[in-house]
Amino acid sequence: MAGFSSLTRPVGVPNQGRNVPLTRFGWLAVAAAVATIALKTLAWMLTGSVGLLSDALESVVNLVAAVLALSALRWAAKPPDEEHAYGHAKAEYVSAGVEGAAIFLAAVSIGWAAVDRLLDPLPLEEVGVGLAVAGGASLINLVVGGVLLRTGRRQRSIALEADGRHLLTDVATSVGVVAGVGAVALTGWEWLDPVIALAVAANILVTGAGLVRRSTGGLMDRQLPAAEREAIDEVLRRAREDSIRFHALRTRRAGRLSFLSVHVLVPGAWTVQRGHDLLEELEAELRAAVPQLVVFTHLEPLEDPSSFADTVLDRSASA
Repeated sequence: MAGFSSLTRPVGVPNQGRNVPLTRFGWLAVAAAVATIALKTLAWMLTGSVGLLSDALESVVNLVAAVLALSALRWAAKPPDEEHAYGHAKAEYVSAGVEGAAIFLAAVSIGWAAVDRLLDPLPLEEVGVGLAVAGGASLINLVVGGVLLRTGRRQRSIALEADGRHLLTDVATSVGVVAGVGAVALTGWEWLDPVIALAVAANILVTGAGLVRRSTGGLMDRQLPAAEREAIDEVLRRAREDSIRFHALRTRRAGRLSFLSVHVLVPGAWTVQRGHDLLEELEAELRAAVPQLVVFTHLEPLEDPSSFADTVLDRSASA
């Protein structure tokens, strides 16, 4: 196994650094949502724009999502116990899924208000002041969304990443709304305001669908991303020799943690100590290659035919 211990971190798998308490970022998201709701509601009251009303309603969803994310982060941070031996990390997927469902409800509400205004257009008022207030709210979301997205990626938190993506999506839709309301003020085309609101509803529906799809993938134990699987394959390739083989490799992600299980086949004449030393070195290399990886290994004799009969997940069913 010469050169095995010299393995370096593969390109494409970031160094996540030390864990930090994520609830502080959850509170930041809650504070940002409260501030933007107040500002966007004020902008809507000043102008009467249904486009700005749709933007304010989306911020209400942001608040719901932020509270859910905060609760999920607090729950996911709890250590394993007798009832949850693998920890509570999957609570973050539940949060992201509920957030996606909340986005859907907001889109329906926005669409309802927009259709009503499309059928009965009304002139806008105090457009300049209203747009300035809405712009300030978007600036808050831009800064906080960027912080949450970077932290979520670095700390492998789907709840924070989902919240960050949602806020940045909100910024994009807010820019569209502000531009549209300004266009209404310049052209007098009152029908343009509800049309913009309908576009906002469609956009956040796409965002919600993406969150639900990702949270469902996590709850269904989807395998690790390609970069991390390649890092694992590289470790196993460097460890493989004529007398060492691997099979039944399985991976999954649960919140901030990644899980890997693999069977290691070695000569049956090896001592228990020699096999144990190999597994200790192998597991250390795997954890170095993939951040926050939990490794389960199973040692088997290479010459025994029964060692090749347990590659399926449910061996009792195959029997």
